[in-house]
Amino acid sequence: MDQNKLSVYAQSKQETCISNDKIPKNLYEKYGVNCGLRDKNGKGVLTGLTRISKIVSFKDQDGKKVPCDGELWYRGYNIHTLIRSISKEEYGFEKIAYLLLFGEYPDSQETERFSEILGEARELPQNFTRDVIMKAPTKDIMNTMTRSILTLAAYDSGIQANTLEDNIRQAVQLIAEFPLLAVYGYHAYNHYDNNGSMYIHRPDPKLSTAENFLRILRPDASYTELEAKVLDVALILHMEHGGGNNSTFTTRVVTSSGSDIYSAVAAAMSSLKGPKHGGANIKVMEMVENIRENVSDWKDMDMIKNYLGKILDKEVFDKKGLIYGMGHAVYSVSDPRERILKEYVEKLAVEKDREEDMNLYQAIEKLAPEIIAEKRHIYKGVSPNVDFYSGFVYDMLGIPQELYTPLFAVARIVGWSAHRIEELIDMDKIIRPAYMSVMEEKE
Repeated sequence: MDQNKLSVYAQSKQETCISNDKIPKNLYEKYGVNCGLRDKNGKGVLTGLTRISKIVSFKDQDGKKVPCDGELWYRGYNIHTLIRSISKEEYGFEKIAYLLLFGEYPDSQETERFSEILGEARELPQNFTRDVIMKAPTKDIMNTMTRSILTLAAYDSGIQANTLEDNIRQAVQLIAEFPLLAVYGYHAYNHYDNNGSMYIHRPDPKLSTAENFLRILRPDASYTELEAKVLDVALILHMEHGGGNNSTFTTRVVTSSGSDIYSAVAAAMSSLKGPKHGGANIKVMEMVENIRENVSDWKDMDMIKNYLGKILDKEVFDKKGLIYGMGHAVYSVSDPRERILKEYVEKLAVEKDREEDMNLYQAIEKLAPEIIAEKRHIYKGVSPNVDFYSGFVYDMLGIPQELYTPLFAVARIVGWSAHRIEELIDMDKIIRPAYMSVMEEKE
């Protein structure tokens, strides 16, 4: 069919859809419907229970809930404690992945065994890279990965059984394969669309997930110890964030229908790729670049503050009135992930000779809450989130922006898998929330 003709038809139907689908905002309040499943104070509607993780942003004080420094807990352990438990000589992704999946902090022997299993599982079916990943490459690597995930189901003889054992096996396999799906998908796009050189490095089963990601991404397969360490920490911090985030809840919903793990994870990928969920760090990078171009003296705090004010007033940058990387749906005083990541960002900035850039980020971090408080009359509860620095980290590591959200998925597949397993064990009902009909009867 002539696509132009179809586009003209679709355009002609826009107003019809708006006219017949628009629901007055006052009806949501009238019937007590919380948009986005969050009330007016930002508290999420309770939809389930979990033993996997916990987020703390308020604490009781004199009988009242007051904002506090944010806390993130994995399986009963504070994220700060977990990061400190990883020695300077080791990488922690595998150890923390084991903790989230199985609920127990592994000893050195169990960590070594799990790492060995992941290393051996980090391979794709024969000719998969050529026949699937390299066919129809696209700049949207999340779409490429999602197609690959669904195709992997065709190679799994145990997909129909859908037993707990099968799901554990499939989860471990997907955790191992995700770095390959992401990086190989990028290389295919870079070769066919950008005319770049094509190289496919095989992973080393003896290396960690972070090391292998850098190894298969770079032409010379080299990396420094600090580069791999910073990436390892970033992956751990993005692994899991409660059952209520959009992509994890999507995993739960699809799992509750009885569908297989490949379909559930593909649905989660489709959720994560949305700019309101997984793409925030790219917006931070674009915003900072815009500030670089329009603020002549990065050391002049008044100039930076003035330009941030223009961003909030919708005069410059994307004119949305947002300072990206500031604020979070759950955290108010601080995001624990940002505080941890910042320590490593500072070290990497020194190694990469990016200290001037780091100073600019720190200036924005200091000034943004002040200008938001002044202009929006919010005097507490605005702080940088993990996305504020994560894009800067990936940029210093030479990771292309097309891989930022896929890298998020490389980490979050662990959390998705843990929640799927918990859903399979504890629930036997399909998740089906109610929608009230406000349809006008016409007969």
